[in-house]
Amino acid sequence: MKPYRIGNLLVASAAVLAVAISLPAVPAFAQGGGGQGGSGQTSGHGQGGHGGQGGQGGQGGQGGGSGSTHGTPAKGLSGHVFEQDEGPSSDAKGPQYGGGRATTGKPPGAGSKQGDLYGDMWVILRDADGVPILNAAGFVQPLDKDGNLIPLDAEGAPLDETLTVPVELGRTNVARSSSKVLDRRLDEVVTAINSASAVSLDDSGRLVLTIDGAAQTIDSPLENLAVYRALITTGTIPGVTAPSKLGALSYLADGTKTVDDLRAAAGFLAGATDKEAPLSLDEVVYLNQILGITGTVQGPDGKTYVDYSAFTYDRQSVYGGMTAPVLVETSPGVYETKTVNLYETVFGGVNVTASEAIGFTDAADDARAVLLYLHDNAPR
Repeated sequence: MKPYRIGNLLVASAAVLAVAISLPAVPAFAQGGGGQGGSGQTSGHGQGGHGGQGGQGGQGGQGGGSGSTHGTPAKGLSGHVFEQDEGPSSDAKGPQYGGGRATTGKPPGAGSKQGDLYGDMWVILRDADGVPILNAAGFVQPLDKDGNLIPLDAEGAPLDETLTVPVELGRTNVARSSSKVLDRRLDEVVTAINSASAVSLDDSGRLVLTIDGAAQTIDSPLENLAVYRALITTGTIPGVTAPSKLGALSYLADGTKTVDDLRAAAGFLAGATDKEAPLSLDEVVYLNQILGITGTVQGPDGKTYVDYSAFTYDRQSVYGGMTAPVLVETSPGVYETKTVNLYETVFGGVNVTASEAIGFTDAADDARAVLLYLHDNAPR
């Protein structure tokens, strides 16, 4: 059977799962999730981080093990400055997703304000696809910080709401604004791609465009979020006039949604989210819903979810042979540029393998960790 997410725990035992689901059928509260739900200890992610990782200087549990930040300087592309727009801070509250019983409500369409039907976002019991596991009364089941089900009242609200684990979207909170904001940013990315002579990806999976002989990284979180939305929705970046210039990345504009598109989308999500805040499974699922992304997996709550069933992730296969030049302190106050292996330096040589929505979250969070490390340590 598939493993199941219970807060920060990944449970593979049918007996353990049965105990969790067969508790008294008090209604569970509506949409919650994210935050410290993370990806479970056995998949390599701890409570909001990479549990058990050695990481940079032995900093396991700090989102990929690094304690640095990443984001190359913003650069102008074809007349457009891809500024480092941070978006809302991680403290921004705004409307949140949920609101009591699981409903079939969806965010409004393009051009309207997203998130009008949103209430509290909490960590909830999900399966490996990210789909909520409802109790017998039809309510989703919120979890406390230790992954335990929280007792609920007859209306599906937690008896002690202080036990819930909230989700903070950070800079991706911009997804709640008018969808026209992301539409415009996607148009700007497409214009830049069409004016580029070559397209590649950086170590964290962000687009690098060669324009007039200069390699320029699309650094803006909004642009990365716009590309992420396009790939997760349709598997393509629409409007690219010469897909052949993408070379090995031609799948990004072939009009077909594949596992390769999901792998690329994980990198774009890393470029859109807070560099310092580890990604969680719940956060990924809620973000998709806030963006109005229609999936193909039908959930018991009446909503649809992105199909990650074919997705697999192996950290060593992605980063094991990847190197990058960084500044290393060779003596007090003296730094030299040296080439390091990212798998060893960022992740302490600790491998992670996972699949489905959990694997996608791991892939995106590892990309974020690499972004984080290189920002602080890459030569200027």
